[in-house]
Amino acid sequence: MVFYRGVKRPIAIIYKSLNSSICCGHGYSTLTRYGNSIAESGGYFHKHGNGPRTFAVSIRRYSTEISSSEQMNLIKLLRERTSAPIKEVKAALVTSNWDIEAAQKDLRKRGIVLASKKSSRTAAEGLLALAQNERKAAVIELNCETDFVARNEIFQYLALSLAKLALLLEGSQQSFAAFPIGHLEELKLNLDHPKLSGEKSVQNAITEVAAMMGENVKLRRGFAMSAPSLGVISTYLHTSPQPGVGRIAGILSLEVEDKNVSQDALQRVGSELAMHVVAAKPLFLTKEDVSSDALSNEREILKSQAESSGKPQIAIEKMVEGRLRKYFEEVVLMEQKFIVNDTMNVKTLLSNLSKDVGSPVKIGSFLRVEVGEGLQGLEASNESEPLANAA
Repeated sequence: MVFYRGVKRPIAIIYKSLNSSICCGHGYSTLTRYGNSIAESGGYFHKHGNGPRTFAVSIRRYSTEISSSEQMNLIKLLRERTSAPIKEVKAALVTSNWDIEAAQKDLRKRGIVLASKKSSRTAAEGLLALAQNERKAAVIELNCETDFVARNEIFQYLALSLAKLALLLEGSQQSFAAFPIGHLEELKLNLDHPKLSGEKSVQNAITEVAAMMGENVKLRRGFAMSAPSLGVISTYLHTSPQPGVGRIAGILSLEVEDKNVSQDALQRVGSELAMHVVAAKPLFLTKEDVSSDALSNEREILKSQAESSGKPQIAIEKMVEGRLRKYFEEVVLMEQKFIVNDTMNVKTLLSNLSKDVGSPVKIGSFLRVEVGEGLQGLEASNESEPLANAA
């Protein structure tokens, strides 16, 4: 009887083992065969109990149809088409037996489901997008979960498209107004991007981008400001990765009485004031706009602080009035030091501008919006949406 070296069972038993079925232990369908050459089949060794090692080849069903290089090309192509995560791209191709058109359709179907699952997650990052013409300016806030997605050009394209759509909305005749997001979501968008194109409702476009990005994407709020009949509307965007989008927006209108006033001079100062609004964060336009509740509350706090000094009552009253002036300089736009030239306040700036253009100039309204402001506290308390700093 002949034995293989190191094997204690006869050839007949080994031959019987070779002809027995092999359990490969994989959850997918496999094709197995035996051989001597690894180079021939690219398989693995499998041992039967205490018997000799045998060589088996395990091949996934799809790999018999296309090569691994073709699979990688399909994954790359579908990834470029959809911008979906690679894991989702591969899963869709495997499910569709590597039919890229079917896989793309499957991705879109599952993307809506995936996006709806993500919709409960906090989206406090994102961008503001601003659109403007001679008579109006509109700004929207589009949120996502990470700044990585906010830097994505598809996300930015959608945000800009939404701002341009908001600019076309017929709102109230007020100089400044927040517009209902629900109304905007029902409208149609005509998109022209290689990865986001065709006519879609706003809500469907947002859902599709959420599926591409793998994050919760949400249209949070929007505002519009109309230009005065005589005057200009000026805007400024801070931290702007490209024209029209940024993280903080300032919008401001300047009104004049003479239609012949130089528009260039108004726009120059208006742009500087819009930037000032972003930097200085005013809450009110004039001292008269400060609510009586806010004023009495601040006076009470200042009085309590002054009394702790132990000074006479007359001195305490002077201290309170002095600190109130400081409070006005912090929160009232007209009383704030102008950030471009802090030797004057905004009131003095407008007085000088009025002399230069030969007509009284005043601020009609202003708006300051920042991405994510109040979102964490808002979601924790279930309160209504904050308006932003506006007057």
